[in-house]
Amino acid sequence: MKIYQFKGKCNISGSAIRRERERRRLSQEQLAARMQVEGIQLNQKAISRIETGGRVVADYELTTFSRVLGVSMQRLVDTEG
Repeated sequence: MKIYQFKGKCNISGSAIRRERERRRLSQEQLAARMQVEGIQLNQKAISRIETGGRVVADYELTTFSRVLGVSMQRLVDTEG
């Protein structure tokens, strides 16, 4: 499967996920644990790769990030920051 990149990244939500995680003073491990409670099997390394744009974020993962972080999906994909 070909993965297309946008401005050298595999996702546009990583920086917003990092910003919202840091705003809530969560570590990457803590965010991974909260995602696991919701049924999304991610570890700290996967969170790191998502935040740096090195990993694709599936739509079902994005909805869960939105719920866990308490923000809209639009906020997570807003390229204006």
